[in-house]
Order: sequence, then structure tokens, then C-alpha cells
Amino acid sequence: MLAYPITLIPDGDTVMATCKDFPEVSTFGEDNDDALLHAADALEEAIDARIAGRQEIPQPSRGKVRVPLPTQTAITVLVYQTMMKKGLKKAGLARLLAWHGPQVDRLLDVHHATRLDHVDAAMAAMEKRIEVKAAG
Repeated sequence: MLAYPITLIPDGDTVMATCKDFPEVSTFGEDNDDALLHAADALEEAIDARIAGRQEIPQPSRGKVRVPLPTQTAITVLVYQTMMKKGLKKAGLARLLAWHGPQVDRLLDVHHATRLDHVDAAMAAMEKRIEVKAAG
């Protein structure tokens, strides 16, 4: 699971949350828990913007307080990172899969619940696979 470090900073009656891995993430909450909830949303939006702009999505750095990405978002990040490592653009992945462009767009949309068989097909086309395990 991908979990990014969050820095919590008291700011008067609120708590500011930032992420060193995503400098564009800055949000507030009424307390630490609320700030972490807002940070999770802000991380998803930052990731969505980076995918749209074909920018790097870093691996999580170290940090004591961490926010895990929702599973669907983490899978989307792994597919996107694999594409970037392979030097593939959306059109290239669409050709490999014999898909239409909108299908690849949905695959890379953090707000879309992509079917797992589509994720598996995309990863296989890039000669990779995603491994899943339960953590406790």
C-alpha cells in the first residue's frame, strides 16, 4: 500500500497538513484527524493533476505520520508509474491493449473504479503484474 508522510502543524485553532513528497499539498483541519482526512483528499487531487500533466509521482518517503492512499488510487499510481518507466504514453498503452483512448483515460482516473481485469491486462501488456497482500 502506498502511504505518504504528512507533516501536521498547529495553526491557531486549526492544524495545517503538508506533504514533502507533494509540495503542492497543503490543507487544514479542525484537529489532527480532520487534517489527515483532508490530506488524503488533497493527495488524490495532486496525483490526479500529476497524471494529467504527465509528471512524476514519487515513491513515498519516510515519515512518522502517514496517510495511505485508497486502494483504487494506489493501483492507478502503480499503473501510471509503470507506464512512465516504460516510456509509454496513453496512446501507446491503448495500442498495446487494442483499446480506445477513453478506456485508458478511465484506467488512469483516480476517481474511476477500474475493473481489476483491466488493470491486470494493462500491467501484463507492460510485462508487469500487481501483487496483493493483506496487512494487519
